[in-house]
Formats: sequence, structure tokens, C-alpha cells
Amino acid sequence: QVQLVESGGGLVQAGGSLRLSCTASGNIVSINNMSWYRQGPGKQRELVAIITSGGSANYVDSVKGRFTISTDNAKNTVYLQMNSLKPEDTAVYYCYALVRVGPALPGRVTSYWGQGIQVTVSS
Repeated sequence: QVQLVESGGGLVQAGGSLRLSCTASGNIVSINNMSWYRQGPGKQRELVAIITSGGSANYVDSVKGRFTISTDNAKNTVYLQMNSLKPEDTAVYYCYALVRVGPALPGRVTSYWGQGIQVTVSS
């Protein structure tokens, strides 16, 4: 019922920047929150950043001051601006959304994952 499509990944040198985008589409009544997770080689998936519908954001300590999460509510899109990238940021990044699905209120709250997008930071 809801699809999340990510874009913006790729290969970048250490110190560089990338901007990830994730757009939700489908029978969306409202979006409670959206977030980015990542899973590096041989590591568990971890929460990187989360933003609520009210605009409150939180980050994992390792990215604070370097990454910024934001949304365009009109487009049901979440962004992750990643600056000062480090090799340890290399991972598959996943978009996650907690969505109230329709066709109308009250709807039903369901979680969705994007397909994942590769970010590789070379030293």
C-alpha cells in the first residue's frame, strides 16, 4: 500500500558530502515519523537519524554535527544531508517510515522500509 523509494547514494571521498532522499507514496493519510537506518559490512542495522511529523530530530552520536535530517511534508519526502563523511559511514542506508494508511481517517498505522541504498566513503 505504501512504497518508499530512496535515491542519492554513491561513492564519495572522505570529507565529502552526499544527500539521500526517500519519497513515500501510496494510500497515505499521514506520516508519524521518518528515519534513516544503516547497516555497515559485518554490523547490525542501526538508527542514524529520526524526525517526527512535528520536526523534532534526533541522531546517533557518531553523526551528530555532520548529518542533518529534514522533511518536505508536501512531498512525503525525507532527506539526509551527510557532510564530512568518513570511511566508517560506509553502509547500506535504509529509509523507514511510520505511516497512517488510508483510504481515510482513522486509518491504520503501519511501518515500511525502503529497499536500501549504498553509500561508500573511500579513504
